[in-house]
Amino acid sequence: MVAAVVLMNVERDQVNEVAESLAAMDGVSEVYSVSGRYDLVVVLRVKTNEELADLVTSNMLKLKGIKQTETLIAFRALSRYDLEAAFSLGSDG
Repeated sequence: MVAAVVLMNVERDQVNEVAESLAAMDGVSEVYSVSGRYDLVVVLRVKTNEELADLVTSNMLKLKGIKQTETLIAFRALSRYDLEAAFSLGSDG
């Protein structure tokens, strides 16, 4: 499984439309509207690097209204369960 996070700047009047279009795409796990430097954070989960490349370059970046993106590919995923297990090591609880 390949996971990535895409940080996006979007035209202000198109944030909702872009978010809804992204959320409908195969391989898009979550879309968050956020405050701060970026407008949207998109979480991607696909089987291969090739699928990731297709999703980002052939599908996502063709959407009207996206001004700029930054794609972060995950090396390792830690779930909340894994973190809780790691912090509980050696505790008597």
